[in-house]
Amino acid sequence: MKVLKTWFGVWAGALALSAMFAGAASAQAIEKKDLTLGVGGKGLLYYLQLTLTERLGYFKDQGLNVTITDFGGGAKALQSLIGGSADVVTGAYEHTIRMQVKGQPITAVLELGRFPGIVLAVRKDKAAQVKSFKDLKGMKIGVTAPGSSTNFFVNALIAKDGLKPEDVSIIGVGTGLSAVAAMKKGDIDAISNLDPVITKLQQDGDVVVLADSRTEEDNKKLFGGNNPAAVVYFKQDFIDKNPNTVQAVVNAFYKTQKWLAAATPEDVAKTVPEEYYLGDRALYIAAVKASKPMYSVTGIIPPEGMKNALDMLVRFDAEMKDAKVDLSKTFNDSFAKKAAAQM
Repeated sequence: MKVLKTWFGVWAGALALSAMFAGAASAQAIEKKDLTLGVGGKGLLYYLQLTLTERLGYFKDQGLNVTITDFGGGAKALQSLIGGSADVVTGAYEHTIRMQVKGQPITAVLELGRFPGIVLAVRKDKAAQVKSFKDLKGMKIGVTAPGSSTNFFVNALIAKDGLKPEDVSIIGVGTGLSAVAAMKKGDIDAISNLDPVITKLQQDGDVVVLADSRTEEDNKKLFGGNNPAAVVYFKQDFIDKNPNTVQAVVNAFYKTQKWLAAATPEDVAKTVPEEYYLGDRALYIAAVKASKPMYSVTGIIPPEGMKNALDMLVRFDAEMKDAKVDLSKTFNDSFAKKAAAQM
């Protein structure tokens, strides 16, 4: 009888333990496994972590089926989220601020880039007449897409010298070889773009750099410190309804951040598609090396970074000047912290 009681006690304890684990597993069940992710310029180093996460298989490791839609610029990727054709976007952090003001709350859940990595460069034959941002007045400036982070970068810099957005002509030139071609053909006077486009134009001797945001030192000069760039963001109501899905997405990207922190530029080149090289593998490796400092290693935006981003927008955007922004609602760090605790 005593043996029977002991056996029953063990069985009951095992059953309770099994139920507890089953409950925990159920609590972590992914609500939406099939996701559409929007991005504006997937081949740019600004979004390197997206391609790496895809190629390394980390989305699948988390039980996700992610379809990536690549647009000509970040503004179009944002529109895809607002319009409902995308569930999640890798895009510029400042979009979370601007959309809050428009009454459409979107929230970043992971920082990918702690610096923008955007470079403003002038065509070489125009360089002699451009000594400061104010000298860009009246010029045609190529950006990935109007309304994108490359456009914001131009607006913020010319505002430092008292110019308004309408004082220059903004032209969407896309990413990759289309942007390179626009500069080489003389369709634009200056360009605000990212690597590997900028490194390609520099190595070919086509441009002179006016402002560079790829390093910590340069960001201190331009913005006074950290200025968050690429993030992973969702509509807030999606986060509320699908917290486990969001956590799975963050886990995948966070694993990539750890991989990237230890990887060499050569490792990166082996992992991405060859078309990212713009026809020159050595150039791509050089571009990765130049851009490496801009990537986040914690996934968390510091408060001063959020403030710097807001201050930058207020400088040039009249819509933002009197707006009341709750920065705590633009970034949720709980998912990154949980990802870190699990690894």
